[in-house]
Amino acid sequence: MIPRLLILGGLLAADMAYGQALPTVEQTNLRYDEDWSVLRGSPPRDVDWRRAAKYQPLSQDGKAYLTTGLEARARHEGFDNNNWGQPPAPDDSYLWLRFIPHADLHASPARAFVQLIASYARGVEPEKGGVDETGLDVQQAFADLRLPLGRKVSLTLRGGRELIALGSERLVGLRYGPNTPQPFDGGRATLQWGGTRIEMMDLKPVDVSTGDFDDRTSRTERLRGAYLTSVLPRLSSFDAYVLDYRHDDVHSALRAGHEHRQTYGVRVFGSANGWSWNWEAMVQRGHLGNSRIHAWSLATETSYRFADAPLAPDLRLRANIASGDKGRTPDRVESFNPMFPKGKYFGELSPIGPINIINVHPSVSLDLGHGVALDLAAVVYWRASRNDGIYDVPGQLIRAPGGSTARSIGTQMEAVIGWQASQILSFTFSLSTFEPGRFIRQTGPARSIRMIGSEAMLRF
Repeated sequence: MIPRLLILGGLLAADMAYGQALPTVEQTNLRYDEDWSVLRGSPPRDVDWRRAAKYQPLSQDGKAYLTTGLEARARHEGFDNNNWGQPPAPDDSYLWLRFIPHADLHASPARAFVQLIASYARGVEPEKGGVDETGLDVQQAFADLRLPLGRKVSLTLRGGRELIALGSERLVGLRYGPNTPQPFDGGRATLQWGGTRIEMMDLKPVDVSTGDFDDRTSRTERLRGAYLTSVLPRLSSFDAYVLDYRHDDVHSALRAGHEHRQTYGVRVFGSANGWSWNWEAMVQRGHLGNSRIHAWSLATETSYRFADAPLAPDLRLRANIASGDKGRTPDRVESFNPMFPKGKYFGELSPIGPINIINVHPSVSLDLGHGVALDLAAVVYWRASRNDGIYDVPGQLIRAPGGSTARSIGTQMEAVIGWQASQILSFTFSLSTFEPGRFIRQTGPARSIRMIGSEAMLRF
């Protein structure tokens, strides 16, 4: 552990020694979407270690270039009464460490992107899994080719291993909050036509293991689909998609067999005059074993930012519902399947996933100045169906439906303070509690969950 902390300390010292800002480039968790070609033509006197890392020209015209970068993150999480005090590890405290270097080679129209990951966990009980630790492995390695088809029209073909975030990551996300993100192997074709983008994909998730270079393409799961994004009038955009998911070997507490599920969804999102919105509707059909699937979900997020008020408060209301089994007939599955959702789904503390729930989630974000922001949130959860249990974010049943007809699952409160100390250095600290409702109290251990989280990240 000490050598890794020394590396992190060295990076922190390097950031403190750097005083000149680079041009603004939106940094994303995907990293491959960052466009550092804005540094093309920078005069030699402006070159320093960060500029050299972000843009290293390989041709006279600068169109062939290399971008490199690194993320180093240390995160601690401590729990009292995790899973409401249910064994095997109700009180847990652990440290996650990860280092993610990448190199992005552009030689128009071709491009190659490689990203390694070294993720380690200390103190996870009862045992760590791939989401906690993967050792040293390949997180992303793909090549793509961009073909111009006309004015404002292009086709990009990509194949290899990559991280993928579709829309709001409710169905296909990065799993970025935990220690090891979720990569996919396969191919994508993206048609860009002005403000419209159409993606076709054929992917298999990567099964992440805890040893070095042992992550393998899944043999049991596959995701195919088409995803369209376009612009609507009045500063709004919309997504429309169909995703075809297959799982050849489902084994859960309630169901088993081959799962073939189609998800049809639409999303409307945008912002105007201080308002922003992100609303999504999803319907699922298919079969699981001999049972037919009839599931659905609605997810909304609406906010208003008082930009001219003290602390520029941003008031936000999220409201979600995801269907659960009603138990009417044994040949009907009504539990929604989020497939590959983002990690930390409902906050820093996310004991419940988006299956068989109704929740209301008000929050406020405050700008305290000097790069410091404070988020305060509350979440109230109910069961959508009294005949189905509750599930964690990966989709595992954590409380069976028998023994209670109550809907109330509980109430979560959370405070998160973040400090963006510089362009590349940030810190986060969080406090969370979850007070159990009647369903939890009537079906097993029902202590209040308390969680503390702290994180330091350097990313360039």
